[in-house]
Amino acid sequence: MDRRAFLSASAGLLVAGTALRADWSPRRPVNVILPYSAGGGTDAFARAVAAAADGMLPVPMVVNNVSGAGGITGAIEASRSRPDGSTIMITSAGSFLLTSMLRETEVTPLDDFEIIAQIGDLDPAILVPASSPFQTLADLVDFARANPGQLRWAHNGRGGAHHVAGQSFLNANGIEATDVPFKGGGPTRAAVIGAQVDFATVGIQQAAGFENELRVLALLAPERDGIASDVPTAVEQGFDYVEVSSPIIAFAPLGTDPEIVANMQDLFRNVAGSDAFRDTMRERGNIPEFLPGDEARARLERLRDDTTDVIAALRAEG
Repeated sequence: MDRRAFLSASAGLLVAGTALRADWSPRRPVNVILPYSAGGGTDAFARAVAAAADGMLPVPMVVNNVSGAGGITGAIEASRSRPDGSTIMITSAGSFLLTSMLRETEVTPLDDFEIIAQIGDLDPAILVPASSPFQTLADLVDFARANPGQLRWAHNGRGGAHHVAGQSFLNANGIEATDVPFKGGGPTRAAVIGAQVDFATVGIQQAAGFENELRVLALLAPERDGIASDVPTAVEQGFDYVEVSSPIIAFAPLGTDPEIVANMQDLFRNVAGSDAFRDTMRERGNIPEFLPGDEARARLERLRDDTTDVIAALRAEG
């Protein structure tokens, strides 16, 4: 189910909630590792989860930002944690997967973790400063084609979902531009607002509340966003791309008891269906999107298969 379909489905989701199983009752705060710096889209999801889970668990969930190496530093720490339900990781799973495909990493999302559930998704968009001369996507593409390599574009880290999404758009439309990586969505957005770069590929939610400082030219998704519905897709404007979004997924250390994982999944199902979580995420420009662990895994596997050629080209470039 995509984020648009979730709008209609969520109204009937978990009306009475799902009872948590008695075999997982943490006695100390649950450590939620967020492998990125504060202020980005994934951080917003993790903190909204922790707030909505208050009262659903006998202990609080505490978000700890463990950034570095494009999310890999935190992932390694999470993988080394005790598999007893005391530690989970919430991350941009698309970026985690693509980073592990682009370069050798100590851990990968499909091999080194138990997948609990998906709770959201980050669709990429192309943004320019409000002062930019580019009023439409066609303006940007026409200039870039006529001036190869002159434009600078930002993203939140090489190998991440928004980097791969942006590069796939450039490749599909014959554009050469210089990429400038930043550490997280917040710093990337700030670079666009400050006109340090000509455009950026970041999650559409990064534009929420910054409409006077940014202009969103296109959404790189099959359909318009459920919240920023005035933003046209790239396809609507006649431009190709490879679909690369980044599901927000909760992971547990490999070897965590299946019953504990099932209980964690119940918790995330309840959180995703709660009014508190939906309202908070809507304020931040996002819509919850719950998928159980097996479906979340299948989605990551499809993303892996769909981006093989783009990743191969990036690896060849070094």
